[in-house]
Amino acid sequence: MVREEINKNINGNITDRDNALFEAGIKLGALYHQFIGTPLSLENKIAVESAIQKSISVQPFAENVSVKINEKMIEEELNSTFKYTELSGKMLDVKLVVRYNSVRVFASLQFDEKLNYPLMKVDQVEE
Repeated sequence: MVREEINKNINGNITDRDNALFEAGIKLGALYHQFIGTPLSLENKIAVESAIQKSISVQPFAENVSVKINEKMIEEELNSTFKYTELSGKMLDVKLVVRYNSVRVFASLQFDEKLNYPLMKVDQVEE
């Protein structure tokens, strides 16, 4: 019922592939901007990974979400007095699969050393 309603409201020129790519991009962007700056320590790393993963997993069309935070980077960034830091884009390794009807998009967010940038990208599209 929900999918039929969504499909009914979409311009006829927009394909399932277009929608799947859009959904993947919007989820990675939301994840990034929602969680960057979250207080982070070695003790709450797993809880933060889980919270990020679960918040994206409940969204429409999300089929699989994997979130890893680089523990070594946490250790390097820890405040010596208070023993915590803030989540940054370079710490994230995210893999996401979105399914829109018969189209699956595999996307990721990983820090690109060469670009010195947390890069979001489409890794694969299955139709």
